[in-house]
Amino acid sequence: MAKEKITFEQFMESVEANNKPFIQDLHNHLLDNGCKVAFEEKKSGFLASYKIGKPQRAMANFVFRKHGMLVRIYGEHAGKYANFLDTMPEGMIQSIRDAGECKRLVNNTCSPKCTGYDFMIGDEHFQKCRYNCFEFLVANENNPYIKSFIEHEINERKAIQP
Repeated sequence: MAKEKITFEQFMESVEANNKPFIQDLHNHLLDNGCKVAFEEKKSGFLASYKIGKPQRAMANFVFRKHGMLVRIYGEHAGKYANFLDTMPEGMIQSIRDAGECKRLVNNTCSPKCTGYDFMIGDEHFQKCRYNCFEFLVANENNPYIKSFIEHEINERKAIQP
């Protein structure tokens, strides 16, 4: 059975009223920078998936969890903007600390195709799984950093495109 297509409007109906302006702005920013988006329904709610580049690679997801809406950023080039990472609020850095370790980087036990993230924030070394490393709660104190993080990643990806 084919899944029903979900529209942006349907997705936005699920977003809390206080988060709608930020999500709308971030959605527009991602599209303006060449991202393609797809929406689908998951057990926990709708998922928005943004991809960029040739070939298309995941850039960001908007996901719903019990404790609120999260933005998952695929920060493949995070090591190139370490100065920005150093400026993030403690709550965002704590969410990185709480993320699972990359089993391939730490124990060489995950899929050889899996690529975790190996980076520094200040003097702290992180080796984290790409699927939950940069997963941040949409909240007023985090939102400017989420947008800036995405801008840094887009710029790095565009810099290496042929």
